[in-house]
Amino acid sequence: MGALGGWEILIIFMGLLLLFGPKKLPEMGSAVGKAIREFKNAGKEIQQDITQAVETVDSTESDSKSGR
Repeated sequence: MGALGGWEILIIFMGLLLLFGPKKLPEMGSAVGKAIREFKNAGKEIQQDITQAVETVDSTESDSKSGR
């Protein structure tokens, strides 16, 4: 089960075109693009929060060790 080839993508696209019509496809593509963009932004925010938390813990530990 590898990646989709050219014929498979073409068949899927033709099926979507028949199912939803040519007017609806650009709207759906735009909505999917926005959803993917939001998902990536949320992932970046979570990663930044984790990095900040780790840096805070590291700096707190180094401060407590130097204060001994």
